[in-house]
Amino acid sequence: MSEKIALIGAGAMGGAIGTRLLETGNSLKVFDLDAEKVAALVAKGGVAASTGAEAAKDVDFVITSLNASRIVGLAAFGKDGIVEGAAQGTVIIDMSSIEPDATRKFAKMAAERGLAWVDSPLSGGAPKALIGELTLMAGGEAADVERAHLALRHVASNYTHMGPAGAGQTTKLINQVLCGLGFLAVAEATQLALDAGVDAAKIPQALKGGRADSALLQEYLPRFAGKDYRRTGRIDNMVKDLNAVNDLARQTGTSMPMTALCAEIHRMLTAAGWGGEDQAAVMEFFKGAKEEPQS
Repeated sequence: MSEKIALIGAGAMGGAIGTRLLETGNSLKVFDLDAEKVAALVAKGGVAASTGAEAAKDVDFVITSLNASRIVGLAAFGKDGIVEGAAQGTVIIDMSSIEPDATRKFAKMAAERGLAWVDSPLSGGAPKALIGELTLMAGGEAADVERAHLALRHVASNYTHMGPAGAGQTTKLINQVLCGLGFLAVAEATQLALDAGVDAAKIPQALKGGRADSALLQEYLPRFAGKDYRRTGRIDNMVKDLNAVNDLARQTGTSMPMTALCAEIHRMLTAAGWGGEDQAAVMEFFKGAKEEPQS
């Protein structure tokens, strides 16, 4: 069964989500400040909207895929925003990665206007979105989360209700702790393999099924070894998420020394000009750490 959906934000992630929604037969209206990104989805069957309010008219679900809580807030509640066009009962599904506190505020503001708000950040990136295999962690009222699944089932193979508003975003931050540290561990191990003369390309197969195995190892070690930095995510987005993790850790009194170091390394990479590159570019940190012998 197809759904009537609006998409706000058609960047790398939003574009992949929109592509999948269209390929699975849904009606999709699209709004983004970048006309070229909108045009790419229009070429696949989407309908362009001139504002968020226009996109939100006559749809059952509005999906947002944006970069920061400030942008999500403006898109939803600012001038010509989603709430100006959405009918009562519309479900706003925020697939951005933002702070849990901001999410709880937005959910309250939406409820005051008769709208449902579900925070449903993701793991898996654009490649998984395109084949409908995202992992989604959802926060919100149980009935709203269940309704949101009517739209999200097209892009996700794993969808879990984690609790009230903000619980999805908190779970995403936990995901980012594991991913951020995992990327660095795999990159560091790859550099050691290269320096020691081991054929790094064989490591994923050699470790497959063992305790060190993971989806991250299988996907990224070959990319690290081959300096394959094709973008599916961004280092500076990881910085944003790890900063939010550290803020949450301060609120909860949780000691997270490894995550603090991980965040600092990502900030160093961003300062060195790698922020807009794929997460695979963390390899540059370890490559740069090795001193070349002086001739």
